[in-house]
Amino acid sequence: MERFPRGQVAIVGAATYGMGESPGMRSLDLAAKAAVLALKDANVSLQEVDALFVCTPDDALSGLSAAEYLGIQPRFTENNRTGGSAFHSHVIAATLMLESGYCDTALIIYGSNQRTASGGLVSMRLPSPYEKPYKPLTPLSSYALAAARHMHQYGTTREHLAEVAVAARKWAQLNPDAFVRDELTIEDCLKARMVSDPLSVRDCCLVTDGAAAIVLTRSDRARDLQARPVYLLGGAAATWYSGVDQSQDLTVTAARESGQRAYALAGVTPADIDVVQLYDAFTINTLLFLEDLGFCPKGEGGHFVSGGNIAPGGSLPVNTNGGGLSCCHPGMYGLFTIVESCMQLRGEAGQRQVANARLALAHANGGTLSSQATLILGTAETL
Repeated sequence: MERFPRGQVAIVGAATYGMGESPGMRSLDLAAKAAVLALKDANVSLQEVDALFVCTPDDALSGLSAAEYLGIQPRFTENNRTGGSAFHSHVIAATLMLESGYCDTALIIYGSNQRTASGGLVSMRLPSPYEKPYKPLTPLSSYALAAARHMHQYGTTREHLAEVAVAARKWAQLNPDAFVRDELTIEDCLKARMVSDPLSVRDCCLVTDGAAAIVLTRSDRARDLQARPVYLLGGAAATWYSGVDQSQDLTVTAARESGQRAYALAGVTPADIDVVQLYDAFTINTLLFLEDLGFCPKGEGGHFVSGGNIAPGGSLPVNTNGGGLSCCHPGMYGLFTIVESCMQLRGEAGQRQVANARLALAHANGGTLSSQATLILGTAETL
């Protein structure tokens, strides 16, 4: 029987660094800067870290490189690489290790300099041999296929996708750290340059630099370190395939499985969640994940987001930092969903703060809708 140590582990430090452009810095430089800030936030010394979890886009052995760079000798390093969902899986593994007493302080870090280094997405994968003859834009074309199928099957429109982009921008306008904060309208999205039909440039995430880090420890220690620890209530991951050519249904993702398991382990339902952070590499992601995570029925994601329902003032706050579409997207965005969840649950999100936020869902996607991972996070009141 699947078990999760509900509330036994907490995030006591969280930070971002260098979101946007950080010229002259390597990915590991950025990750280390975020690590230092997160440790300071947690009031924990670097030498106390005995478990290090890291996944950078340009170093397959970053578990070794990061430990050396930070000057630590951890008992355990983890370099699991499932794309953007890797960090949520890191949290699950770290939680189980901490609760068992295998380690005492876990540090999870990520950094990428892809914008200033290359100006484009740094991809760790190639199209499958079945897709390659069609010369897809990787990974964009895979998401375009999912969007086209959702439109065909459920009547979803480009206006619905535009609602996602506009909502993200409205949140970003409340976030001084967001990379893009200028005005964006539905009409702007519909007139935008098409990149891979039906997705335009406004349906695509940003290309930025940036880093994030979180620090975890057992809850009995957490209360002495952080005024408002963020507790891990449940977490689950699911992988259904690698390439979308192996998908059974392009409109359904493994988030359906990871979400159901995470809710069950946390003892909550979608209706209980106060704030939602989703990996929005493309606008279709937000629709798919809102459906698969149970916030609306399958096929109704487009109608659900309409009228500003997920924007500031809407009924469900989604991607309150601006998401990958407007805040930052340094190659893999997953860890940023966790940091923003912490900011909201600690009441430290400034103008974008969601009132009385006690339960947050942080969800990440890896590969091309391949790997999904869901975390349920809560304040002390939810224990």
